[in-house]
This record gives sequence, C-alpha cells and structure tokens, in this order.
Amino acid sequence: MGASLIPVIIFTLLWGVVGIVLPFIVPKGPNRGIFQLVLILTASTCWLFWLCCYMAQMNPLIGPKLSNRTLLLMSRAWDGKVPT
Repeated sequence: MGASLIPVIIFTLLWGVVGIVLPFIVPKGPNRGIFQLVLILTASTCWLFWLCCYMAQMNPLIGPKLSNRTLLLMSRAWDGKVPT
C-alpha cells in the first residue's frame, strides 16, 4: 500500500483555501486579526494532523501481537476447525 497523490492534493487545496483565501474574506471589525489567525492556525494544524494520520497508515509501526492460544481460539471461532 503506497501513498496516493490525489488525496494529498485535495486536502492540501481544501485546507489551503481555509488558511489562505478565507482570512482575506473576513469582514472588517475589531476582531478581524483574531479571526484571521484562528483560520490560519486551524487550517495548518488540521492539515498537519490529517497528513500525519494519512502517512502513518502507509507503514504502521505497531502490528498485532497475539499468543498461540489466542490464534487457536480465533481459528476455532471463525472457521470451526483447529489447525494441527
């Protein structure tokens, strides 16, 4: 399983719009700078979180560690026969 470029481009564009385009659309007011900062920080942290989760699926560091007894019980429960 490898990384696909299409989801990375789509989510980068999505969060790019939120973090780059939307701050220019914020209406003038006393809290305009705060709203702009919130949009930029939200976009950057959400994009980074998504990217880390997406990339972690490419090569998982931890796999299941099951004992032989657990494997035998699973085998018996799933297909009804125990390997010999």
